[in-house]
Parts: sequence; C-alpha cells; structure tokens
Amino acid sequence: MLANILRTDMHAHRPLPQDSDLGRSIAVLARAQQDSLWNRQQLANQLRSLLREYYPAALDAFATWTNGLCRPEARELLKAAPTPVRAARLTRTQLQAALKRAGRKRGIEVEADRVRDVFRAEWAHQPPLVEEALGKQMLALLIQLGAACTAADQLTEAVEEAFPQHPDAEILLSFPGLGIQLAARILAEIGDDHTRFSDARGLKAYAGASPVTRASGKKSSITRRWVKNDRLNHAGYLWAFSSLRASAGANAHYRRRREHGDWHAAAQRNLFNRMIGQLYHCLQKQEHFDEQSAFPTPSLTVVAA
Repeated sequence: MLANILRTDMHAHRPLPQDSDLGRSIAVLARAQQDSLWNRQQLANQLRSLLREYYPAALDAFATWTNGLCRPEARELLKAAPTPVRAARLTRTQLQAALKRAGRKRGIEVEADRVRDVFRAEWAHQPPLVEEALGKQMLALLIQLGAACTAADQLTEAVEEAFPQHPDAEILLSFPGLGIQLAARILAEIGDDHTRFSDARGLKAYAGASPVTRASGKKSSITRRWVKNDRLNHAGYLWAFSSLRASAGANAHYRRRREHGDWHAAAQRNLFNRMIGQLYHCLQKQEHFDEQSAFPTPSLTVVAA
C-alpha cells in the first residue's frame, strides 16, 4: 500500500481525490502558502546579496528588525533612497514620513534618528554611475519582493480562515509545536482519509521520519530515508523544533537522544518520528494529544535531573 502511495503522491502538488473537498482546498492553500514563503525568502536573499555589494548601510539599518528586508518599513525606505548617496541626504522628516507610510505606529522618531545615523556614517561607495545602475536593479527586485510579500500575507490569511473549519483541526492543534499554518501543511500532505495508511509505520515512512536498515552479508547500516514526501518532511523538521519549547516531554526525548550520541538533525528526526506516530493514533481514535500518554513521567524526570 505504501509503495502505491509513494508512486502516486510522493512529489505531487495536487491533493488526492479521496480527500474531502474541504481537505483538498486546504491542501491547495497550504502548499501555495508554503511556496509563497519560499519565493519570498529567495527574493529577500537576492536583495540582501545585492545590497551587500553596494549598499551595506541598508543592511545595517534593518538588521535589528524581525524579518528584515521583508518588513514594509525596510521596503518603503529603500524606495525613498535606492542608493547610499540618496539615503545620506534623507532628512529626519522624510524618514519619519516613510516609516508612517509603511504603517508604523510607535517609536517613529527614535527609529528615524537611528536609521539616519546609520545612513550618514562612513561607508565604502561604488562609482556614481555604477551605484545608480545598481539602485535601479535593486528597485526592480524590490517590486518582485513586495508582490511576494503581499501574496504570502494573503495566502496566510486564507489558510487561517479555512483550516479551523476542518474536523481534524482541533486534534492537530492540540499537539505541541503546531500552529495553524504548520498544522495545515501537515494535513495537506497526509490528507484527511484516515484509511490511507494501514498503520503508523506507513505514515512514518511516507514522512521520511523512520530510518532505513540495509543489510548485506555480515554488514548492516541504518541510514535516513531519502524516498519521502519532501514537503511533509520539511514541515516535520519545523514541528519537532517548535515542540522543544512547547512540550517538556518532547524536550526530554530530544535531549535523551543527544546524550545517546545522535546529532541535532538525527535527534529531531527521531522526535518527529515519535510525534507523527502519535498523530496517527490520535486521528484514528479522534482523540486530542495528551502529554502524559505521549511522554510518560520517566521521560519528564530527565528535564528535572
């Protein structure tokens, strides 16, 4: 059964037809939202690389902001000053106006003064003609980044509206480390047909969480699984990482694996393997996650020790 699933849906971008209409619609939105975030990050990386070449003052000015170049304030300031020479000429009033256009409500005066000091500091410059050309290239890239940010925000809102309506939403959200966006990605890849996987082992293999044992003669090796659903595996990595703070039992399990010699990635993969097995059980039984059942008391005592 697993082999058939792997052949038909391992790298598919379409939800399987046996899912409910609501499940299929959530799958479309969740995958589109994930793609939009990847596209936004790719464009932000390109913009960062370009600014590093001729406009390091901008990177220094936006370094303290969460999401950096993807923030509306950063994009608005780059529109107002596409080159470091023009940035150094911006007045305090112009900077405050740019921050207000971006929607900032608090600390405008303080941020404007800080950015102004950064822009007017001593920096290495490209020749004037080269700097102007790079500024035009940056503005073209900035338009693409702005569109990507808008698309990501709109798709995020669509997922937040659609996912809570699904019957399995409460079960998924009861697991530590799963918010609406990440839970929607998990649901998009495993589907809402509870008969798709005959047991938890099939789901674990599909997600790439369970290891593969290869034996030849007297030699055997245990390695990670390469044939898997890449989207589900990526979501599982984020899930395991987020659960370390949200669940004392998950944190204890991770640290126990590290103490036994696992590298960070291997320990997180092992944690994901355990969590997705529990998810399979909860979906089959229509039960919410229970910390004590998932990670019995002996596991929790490791944290206290």
